[in-house]
Amino acid sequence: MPEAAQPEYENLEYCSGRLYWSGGNAAAAAGRTGVTADKREGDGATPAGTFALVSILYRPDRIARPASHLLVAPLEPGHVWVDVSSDRSYNRLVSLPYRVATERMWRDDELYDVLVVIAYNMEPVVPGAGSAIFLHIASPNFAPTAGCIAVAKEVLLDLTPLLGPGSTITINA
Repeated sequence: MPEAAQPEYENLEYCSGRLYWSGGNAAAAAGRTGVTADKREGDGATPAGTFALVSILYRPDRIARPASHLLVAPLEPGHVWVDVSSDRSYNRLVSLPYRVATERMWRDDELYDVLVVIAYNMEPVVPGAGSAIFLHIASPNFAPTAGCIAVAKEVLLDLTPLLGPGSTITINA
């Protein structure tokens, strides 16, 4: 019996203020200091390169569980992302209380109501090379991010069902 073909999932590409995929493209915001091959913690830049898309996190009190072939998990009010490079959980999701400075994932605005975790600086984690790089919802005016890629909420929700194991994002300067 022939082996079943593996499904093809979308690969994304960011270039010059737009996110592209095989079925279209949309306006996108990137880091306030641009795209760089030499990303550092807190520099406001988006890392250049090709990275796996690993999972989706969402606010269950605001949106229904998004459809996807990636791992999908609900955020909780105490979820935070560690951005202190000397901590053993640097660039990881943890829960409060936590002993070092972190980025709150349960935000008052809707930017993290749904997000895709980009596997930047994850395996291995390099202290100080940058953390918390996501594909998330853009602010209403598409203001630059702290280093993530951001698109309209409708665009992101339309993309999540197209993502699965092997999906990547290529970020070009």
